[in-house]
Amino acid sequence: MAIFKVEAEIRSDVGKGASRRLRHAGLVPVVLYGGDKEPRNLTLQHHKVLHLVEDEAFFSSIIEFSADGGKKQKVVLKDVQRHPAKQLIMHMDFMRVNDKNEIVMNVPLHFEGGENSPAGKSSRVMIDYQMNEVEITCFPKDLPEFISVDVSEFDAGDNLHLSDLKLPKGVTLVAFTHGDNDAYDAVVVSTSVVGQVETEEDEVEEVSVEVEATKQSKDDSAE
Repeated sequence: MAIFKVEAEIRSDVGKGASRRLRHAGLVPVVLYGGDKEPRNLTLQHHKVLHLVEDEAFFSSIIEFSADGGKKQKVVLKDVQRHPAKQLIMHMDFMRVNDKNEIVMNVPLHFEGGENSPAGKSSRVMIDYQMNEVEITCFPKDLPEFISVDVSEFDAGDNLHLSDLKLPKGVTLVAFTHGDNDAYDAVVVSTSVVGQVETEEDEVEEVSVEVEATKQSKDDSAE
């Protein structure tokens, strides 16, 4: 698992106006919460944040977090707010974690073997990936960066549901804890593509029929 280290700075100025000023100064407003401690208002350097969020693993990893050179603590990223049009991180939320309590996280699904599967090689079959992440619960030490999904044997008509996923040790899908039908939600489905390909011979034949019909119509009019 990749190890991410984040060093933040404490901020005392809060509110919309303060956040706007921080962004103009190249900083990202941050809130750290959770555990038995009070929430803290912090900032991160925007250029460093942009580098971190480029790595998918940053969103599903335990992060080594410190503020103003203080004691390091374990956290996870819980929320990122982005600008709708610019490459700009507006706000971030981090949550403290400890080894004794389970956490709930969204982790990405990595699909493997799709292109080499019978369905992937066929022009008459479409593989539809209906989920790209799942919500799990586990202890911090068991948090996976992603969950692999093997679809190398997929063929037309095959389906894979949440209940079919092979989970790492210590990891449980939140859907399994609901006691409803969420566990049967489809993750991947494959369907046959029905279509008719028109050949050049078909086109020539249609034109010939159309010309013959037009000629016949003119002959009838002449009579």
